[in-house]
Amino acid sequence: MSQRETPAENGAMEGEQVYGRTTVPIQGAGSLCSCNRFSKPRHIVKLLEVVFSFLAFVLEEVVASCENCHALYFFEFVSCSAFFLTLLLLIILTTSLREKVSRVSWPKVDFCYTAVIASFFLIASLVFAAKNEGSHVEKAAVAFGFMATLAFAVDILLCLKEKEWPMSKNETVQAETPRDPKTVKGETEPLNEPGTIPV
Repeated sequence: MSQRETPAENGAMEGEQVYGRTTVPIQGAGSLCSCNRFSKPRHIVKLLEVVFSFLAFVLEEVVASCENCHALYFFEFVSCSAFFLTLLLLIILTTSLREKVSRVSWPKVDFCYTAVIASFFLIASLVFAAKNEGSHVEKAAVAFGFMATLAFAVDILLCLKEKEWPMSKNETVQAETPRDPKTVKGETEPLNEPGTIPV
């Protein structure tokens, strides 16, 4: 003997079918790390920037003595700043911290920072290469400084190749539709004249 389904049961079954088809979990939602921010070559270059900057900084710290220490201190400042700032920027761009600061244009920040730090690293490496004691540690530090500069330069080229010019503004300007003066006057006039009774 077949049992008849009540309207409430029919409604519940239809609701389950609707929610079953439309409610789909978002892939990757709630994940802390997202590796889709950069392409694979840029990921490798970013990691090389961190590694080369760190090695240049460590080797510079190993230098025991110096006669002209200004070049050494400048190289120390640039390599240390490049290591920590690049690592911090890499963490922000590859984690959910990027969405928490949504008002910042991170592609522009990444491009400008990379261009500036590449210029400073090139200057610091040239100055330190010209004014050092000629020890093997100093030569190794200079070599890693130039390698870090090359990594930052390659990063800039990859950024331009993949996303073109990040400083361009793609703003869409909406043209205002002209309004008829008669229409505007009709909107500003009162609906009913004083002393009249609305029909």
